[in-house]
Amino acid sequence: MSFTFLHSRADETSIEVPAIGLTLRVPLPPAMSGGTMTAIETVNAPGFGPPLHRHHETEVFRVLEGRYLFACDGRRFEAGAGDVVSIPGGAAHTFVNITDKPARQFILILPGLDAVAFFTGLAEVMHEGVPDQTRLAAFGEKWGVEFLGPPLAANRPSPDRPSPDRLSP
Repeated sequence: MSFTFLHSRADETSIEVPAIGLTLRVPLPPAMSGGTMTAIETVNAPGFGPPLHRHHETEVFRVLEGRYLFACDGRRFEAGAGDVVSIPGGAAHTFVNITDKPARQFILILPGLDAVAFFTGLAEVMHEGVPDQTRLAAFGEKWGVEFLGPPLAANRPSPDRPSPDRLSP
């Protein structure tokens, strides 16, 4: 059995997409894994997350810090530090940081994609805020991403009235 030792470089540049409160680094670009995966580390500002979207890649999220509200194919659930969430390719999904502090995730994207080019391009498209659906759709078409709606609101169910679709840990 053979293996390849991959290590992250400490000099990775952060990419910022202020319109969706995102800062990320790409410690494992697809070239390092023969295209099988990409790893990104993200920081999401309080109350922020991506627009509702879908793509063919599977994403595996490990929440490192904070708490998120996820939506996947119409189902909502929360995930906190230590939780792992797997979103299959083709599923409509989004998430939002529901804490009052920055939250962090480590995300594997399978198969890999050029996350540096994707998020740099997304930052350019969103440089004046979240653009209209037509402009976002044109960007997404280049990457095989379908943007389906706005980001998820950070409203949390009250403790005495939990959301009926909340998944138990």
